[in-house]
Amino acid sequence: MQPAGPHPIHDEPPAPSDPMSDYDVHRIRQEFPTLHQEVNGKYLAYLDNAATSQKPRSVLAVVDRYYREDNANVHRGIHELSRRATLAYEGARERVAEWLGAADASEVIWTRGTTEAINLVAATWGLDQLGDGDEILLTTMEHHSNIVPWQLVAHRTGARLRYLEMDDQGRLRMEDLDAVLSDRTKLVSVAHISNALGTVNPIQEIIAVAHARGALALVDGAQAVPHRKVDVASLGADFYAFSSHKMCGPTGIGVLWARRDLLEDMTPYQGGGEMISVVGRDESSWAAVPHKFEAGTPNIAGAVGAAAAVDFMEGVGYEAIQAHESSLIRYALERLKEIPGIKVFGPVDPAERSGVISFALGDAHPHDIATILDSEGVAIRAGHHCAQLVMRHLGVTATTRASFSLYNTKKDVDRLVEGLEVVQEIFGTG
Repeated sequence: MQPAGPHPIHDEPPAPSDPMSDYDVHRIRQEFPTLHQEVNGKYLAYLDNAATSQKPRSVLAVVDRYYREDNANVHRGIHELSRRATLAYEGARERVAEWLGAADASEVIWTRGTTEAINLVAATWGLDQLGDGDEILLTTMEHHSNIVPWQLVAHRTGARLRYLEMDDQGRLRMEDLDAVLSDRTKLVSVAHISNALGTVNPIQEIIAVAHARGALALVDGAQAVPHRKVDVASLGADFYAFSSHKMCGPTGIGVLWARRDLLEDMTPYQGGGEMISVVGRDESSWAAVPHKFEAGTPNIAGAVGAAAAVDFMEGVGYEAIQAHESSLIRYALERLKEIPGIKVFGPVDPAERSGVISFALGDAHPHDIATILDSEGVAIRAGHHCAQLVMRHLGVTATTRASFSLYNTKKDVDRLVEGLEVVQEIFGTG
């Protein structure tokens, strides 16, 4: 990153006594052009990072350079542009594999995102391996992307869905895990971090228990990779899925990591070009892993952008990012206590959270809260967050969600609190 001066409106340098002074968030912010604008006449405070993050200049530059200089289809072309595009595309795969701690780059499958990655496993491994009476264990905190694909598979195979419930703080009831697992459980599929509550789940423990009962484990890592270092070898997962756009990379690109032996046995997800070896009139043979699962022209620019995002995140440092965001979450939880009538959902202990704070404010509807905050230049999200089972557990139809990233500041939190005070004035809450 190239150093840049603070923005005169919003990016004032931290005071020397600020405990986050060693983390140069103001210098980091300069790398994100989108953050430096006004919305509705107010300087933008972007707190919708669980939906998507902003993109640094380095990622924008890599994607732009690919389209300007190297744009060509990969693998089959003999000409120079195709050679360069192929090197960039496969080099991005190797970079992501290294970052994930994968044993081999071929274990990294490019997808459109976490949703497609989970659907790929469901439509290939799930349809082939599950049968009548087999069980898939989910949790009630899952994003719809980790529920609906398994419902579709269950309807087609006769498999049964079971759920591990949450407690009153939105934490998994780990004491019930053994009871909900059975000899028929074939897969445990669970979020690393909840997108609706920010709850950090004990993934390694869940995976170990699943394996001890003979089940495989899939982890939805969409909300984890923006906030912490993930090493698939250390986790012990069988499948790990995530999206680039939540960790400063482009939209429309994601990753399914899976053990090579599982990928070898899985049937193709889609048919077409790139994923074949030989095509005959009545049958075809498949390309080697990973290309067996990447039919058609891939998102080449997205892949090189995803690798650039990995470089950016590692350049900042995951330990530093996690420490900064943890401090920010603690500060936000304390500041929100100042708002009369607010109800914050999720774990009470900030150490059990990451990235997300969901809340209700009196009788004000979350959509009204979001609209008023937008008028104050504060971007948050309102709704069920594709987690309707979580909403039912909380006894609400929707929540207001503020979510944080490596470039957010205490000033952003202050702006959120100031905006909520406007909400109070309008609705008379508190």
